[in-house]
Amino acid sequence: MTAATAAFRRVLALGGPMLPVLSFLGRLPTAMCQFGSLLLVAETSGSLATAGLVGGALAAGQTAGGPLLGRLADRHGQRPVVLAACWFDALAVTALVLAALARTGALPLALIALLAGAGVPQIGPLARTRLVALARRARADDRLVHTALSFEGTLDEVSFVLGPALVGLSATVAHPAVALALAALLLAVCGSAFALHPTAAAVRPTGAPSARAPVSSGPAPAPDGPRARRPAARAARARMPRAVHAMRASMVLQGALFGACQAGITALTADLHRPAQAGLVYAAMGVMSAVAGLSLALVPARIGLPARWRAAAVALIVLSVPLLFVRSLGALYLAVVVLGAAFAPHLITLFGLTERLVPAGRLAESMAFLTSAIVGGQALSLAVSGRLAEVHGPTAAFAVAVGAAVLILGLALTTRGTDRPAAALTPAAAAPAGSAR
Repeated sequence: MTAATAAFRRVLALGGPMLPVLSFLGRLPTAMCQFGSLLLVAETSGSLATAGLVGGALAAGQTAGGPLLGRLADRHGQRPVVLAACWFDALAVTALVLAALARTGALPLALIALLAGAGVPQIGPLARTRLVALARRARADDRLVHTALSFEGTLDEVSFVLGPALVGLSATVAHPAVALALAALLLAVCGSAFALHPTAAAVRPTGAPSARAPVSSGPAPAPDGPRARRPAARAARARMPRAVHAMRASMVLQGALFGACQAGITALTADLHRPAQAGLVYAAMGVMSAVAGLSLALVPARIGLPARWRAAAVALIVLSVPLLFVRSLGALYLAVVVLGAAFAPHLITLFGLTERLVPAGRLAESMAFLTSAIVGGQALSLAVSGRLAEVHGPTAAFAVAVGAAVLILGLALTTRGTDRPAAALTPAAAAPAGSAR
């Protein structure tokens, strides 16, 4: 048994084998809906502009709604928030399908897509938060926590490869509406199962009263009254360290890099008269990213997260520059597959740094914020880079990707304060497993 296999077996043991299955199937609709809505609206309306408007509204809703749902999960627990969100989102996606099939106008379609994006239940970020809580309660070391984040990052990458592939397959053999109907079903069934899984109790809501707090019918004595409640209030209102904002900006830039690559790949395959290859090229990049994410479990513990951030940023620059000189389909495949090896290490490292820095009572919000930052950066970059590629060719879009990588390195080199603060973990998060509610 290799060291990596042993590490991932320990991760699976934290929540049981069904937890990653449910979380993967529950997050798969997120990867299906963006591409699926574009194909569906393009086919039913006959307008790429309308399809782009709907796709942009979906991304905008997810960007704005993600951190809010994460904050609600921190305050009220994952179970009620995920249950409400997954059923709301399933209904919104169903409404989008019916409205598109009925050839509803562009504005109503965009409004429904906005609601569908805002209701995305954020199962990926919440699964990360849940695994971290389980690891801390089991008094696991930082290495196991980082392995858990690598595992979750790999699930994300696989979902974003498999999701569009399922959409493309359904569009080929049936209709894009079939893929979105499947996404709604997965949201309702697997999202609910994820919410109801026993591990949801591992994350204690910050809005819940402490299990040790005595119940009193009258005013509490001064030493145990307002003064005793101040630490909990301060924890709920704890400000984010400045370094966290730099990491969020780095995630926006990572999304921008994704969007620019997507625009450049689409433009180049079209110029080569092989437009159908665009999805396969992007999927190949995702597969390599997933493999790189799994391999992070083998990185020695002595290489700290700040050093990994800088190394990943350098890799993004070095491996994205060849895209500027790609002129053939074979060279494109080679360049994007190699570049994919730098994506997951950067993403997973930022999730690890965020887990280290943020107050435990705001971890779900912070994880959701990072995911939303990627979505927002990708949507904005895709719009800008797509226009540049249309006017100046695919090299212009790839230049945006290289520029985003350079800015990521600038953030990695200039950000300070990435050591774990003394109060980063609350007693609830660090408590042994036997102290669950």
